[in-house]
Formats: sequence, structure tokens, C-alpha cells
Amino acid sequence: MDDLLKDFPVVVELPVVWGEMDARQHVNNAVYFRYFESARTLYFEKLGVWKMIGDTGVGVILASINCRFRIPLTFPDKISVGVRVINIQEDRFTVEHRIVSHHHQKIAAEGDGLLVAYDYNALKKAALPDAFRQRIQELENTSQH
Repeated sequence: MDDLLKDFPVVVELPVVWGEMDARQHVNNAVYFRYFESARTLYFEKLGVWKMIGDTGVGVILASINCRFRIPLTFPDKISVGVRVINIQEDRFTVEHRIVSHHHQKIAAEGDGLLVAYDYNALKKAALPDAFRQRIQELENTSQH
């Protein structure tokens, strides 16, 4: 299973909770986006995004996200959710998410999210600060490529 997430510098392990299942007895599709968010939030913590917002007023906002469902998740199970940056531009970057089921030892879902730099003081899009780009490169270089 480690091979399925070896290129992801940030991985969070989460339980599949009974209350996340829907009437069809599998995890509701909307929950997968929460799983992605949990991994993305940990990634941001490792980058120091919250400090950056406090220091510069510039943070990031989620502009779009998608998910490709590969196998259904059910209770009981544990999952590992990986996240990595796959593309950086002047004012935005794309993250890839991957959810792996421990029970099935397979990829359950994958998705991409587009994040845009946003100046919370000026209330408009901004360029990604150089320090932020540098931290992304440092964090991405810690994956097991």
C-alpha cells in the first residue's frame, strides 16, 4: 500500500466512520471531499499557510475540485489520504489527492483541486509569494519519489 502513496509528501490516516455512509451502505460521495480537505489542511499546516496569511495577508482559496471514484468505501475501514502539488503557476497551483483503502489495499478515489492565491486585505487575487513557492518545493522534495 505504501507504493500507492510514495510520491505524496503529506499523508493523513483517517477512519471510515459509520455516520459517513448513506442509504446504499457506502460512504456518501460528498464525504470524499472532506477527506481531501483533511489532507490539504495538513499540507497547509506543514507549509505554514496560516502564518503567511498573518504576515502578508495572502493565502489561498479553493477555486475548483473534482473526484474520480474508483471503488466504494464502507465501514469499517481506514483510509490514507495523500496530497501533493502537481503544477505551480504565478497565482495558482494544482494539488492531486489520492485516497487508499486499507481494507482493499487499493485506490478508492483520486481528485485534483485548483487553489488560487488571494490577498485577504485587498480582497482580490494575488501572486503566490516567493516564500510560499519555496516551501512547496521543499515539502515536495520530502516525498519518497
